[in-house]
Amino acid sequence: IKWIKELTDDQWSMGEMWWQLTNKRADEKTISYAECHDQAMVGDKTVIFRLIDKEMYYSMTKAVSHPLVERGLALHKMIRLVTLATAGDGYLTFMGNEFGHPEWIDFPREGNNWSHKYARRQWSLKDNPDLHYKALVDFDREMIHTISKGNVLRSAPMQLYVSDSQKVLIFARGRFIFALNFNSVHSFTDFEFCAPAGEYRVALSSDAERFDGFGRIDEDVHHFTSRKDGGDKLSLYLPSRSAIVLEKIR
Repeated sequence: IKWIKELTDDQWSMGEMWWQLTNKRADEKTISYAECHDQAMVGDKTVIFRLIDKEMYYSMTKAVSHPLVERGLALHKMIRLVTLATAGDGYLTFMGNEFGHPEWIDFPREGNNWSHKYARRQWSLKDNPDLHYKALVDFDREMIHTISKGNVLRSAPMQLYVSDSQKVLIFARGRFIFALNFNSVHSFTDFEFCAPAGEYRVALSSDAERFDGFGRIDEDVHHFTSRKDGGDKLSLYLPSRSAIVLEKIR
């Protein structure tokens, strides 16, 4: 929330992001989450509301193209994925935030004059195929399924590539590789980095059209490492503001 409020996209530090997300004591049980209690529960703005603001009310229909919404959708998916993929022992989302509910939850209390106005969730939003909320909850469902089925949290995350100038963060966990390009402008072709040797398939792409992305990743293509300069390298296409999850299959 602090970054979204105070920094432009090109000021986000991938090194700091990695440090904050992985700086956990091995002997302590931890739960990771993208929202915080104040933003999601007691009247402040949630992550999606900070990203999209009033356009949450006017431009979340698929019939409308709005750059603020496109940015918000992309970053909402990426923020949640990187939070879950680096989690210690579990992942938490406040109810409704997985699909970007436009309002916080605020139960009747003295501080809001015992109002019921925000003591609700409009669950029907996520079921409307004409709205972007459905794509966000579909992504959340597939993201959690991928992480859970792959037993990702049983292994420690291992940094593979971090660049503040390119806004790229890549790490491995178990048999999976997570490649995130937070760059708001630049997509990278033939992006090469060191990786465990093998063959990989695309397990998840935040840019998939079914998640209201731009469909710039061919999910049917398998990726193979090659031996270069004494190490194993993987080469990927990394579209701007997108994340790819690769699963090693051999």
